Amino acid sequence: MERIDKTVFLSYRRTNAPWALAVSQNLTFHGYDVFFDFNGIASGDFESVILGNIRARAHFIVLLTPSALERTGEPGDWLRREIEMALEIKRNIVPLMLEGFDFNTPTIASQLTGKLATLRSYNALRVPVEFFEEAMDRLCKRYLNIALDTVLHPASPEARQAAVAEQAAVSAAPAVTSKELTAQEWFERGFNVTDADEKIHYYSEAIRLKHDYPEAYYNRGLAKYQKGDMDGALADSEQAISLRQDYADYFTARGNARKAKSDLAGALKDYDEAIRLKPSSSEPFYNRGIVRRASGDTEGALRDYDEAIRLKPEFAYAFYNRAQIWKQKDQPAAAIADYQKYLDLGGGERDGDTEQVEGYIRDLKNKL
Repeated sequence: MERIDKTVFLSYRRTNAPWALAVSQNLTFHGYDVFFDFNGIASGDFESVILGNIRARAHFIVLLTPSALERTGEPGDWLRREIEMALEIKRNIVPLMLEGFDFNTPTIASQLTGKLATLRSYNALRVPVEFFEEAMDRLCKRYLNIALDTVLHPASPEARQAAVAEQAAVSAAPAVTSKELTAQEWFERGFNVTDADEKIHYYSEAIRLKHDYPEAYYNRGLAKYQKGDMDGALADSEQAISLRQDYADYFTARGNARKAKSDLAGALKDYDEAIRLKPSSSEPFYNRGIVRRASGDTEGALRDYDEAIRLKPEFAYAFYNRAQIWKQKDQPAAAIADYQKYLDLGGGERDGDTEQVEGYIRDLKNKL
């Protein structure tokens, strides 16, 4: 006989932590056994705990915002892995669409590749801040209150222990306020626009409502960098780091601002820390290569470009910069190969320098 099951796995991006906490607290109040990675699972146990709890729970809720899918194209992205696991083992998947999320938005549609494309076919629920309680009531009564014949797999002792610890932390956490959720809405609006001034306005509103919002400081800093305000970019990246010291991208952003302000030593330190925190990211290697070359460390720059390309084989600018070094070292064959790869990857078309690079290639061929 089919049964009504009240076990839930909540999947979310860290930028949407207040939303995830609010949903978890509400479902727990209504008698659901909810697991979500609230405090952060230790890296050594992460895979067994997360995947084990997906297997052990009937319902899979995924929070969708414009920022949520940003990294799903990266190798090993955990949000993608969680969704793919839920699809594979046929859990009752409920996408919750939060501020600004629309499956038809081009930037969002471009992230829904592979198995993630099937998310469109699921009955999603929109959750506006002003009608949060009503949306949660609908979630419980219509989306989760259904008979299931899903085969659940017993969780391992580690997965059960982690679930108990995370649930205790959620219970002890203060209730999420509407002010925090409104800050999330402003953040997603900023993420969803392209104009730098609009971004700065939206992120500033998010920060006004939630002063300890590292993602908003980080993203506002990126917008200021885009506008050429390096002092503002540096200040925002420093504020983001002060609130969260374990996020590699914040150090990369500060390194970029320091590099733009000619603080090469400071930039190197930031890129070193970003690489330590996230050695699988190509960007800090690429940027460290630029700084090392500017500092006269050509061999170090070559090693960094090599690693950036290994991590991201389609990294056109890394090929271009490496070609510049090969050209400087009078190694025409290697330089030609990298310049050509830059063109093949569309770098010349994007930057409008195709003719110039083709000229470099012709000159280098004359040296062979």
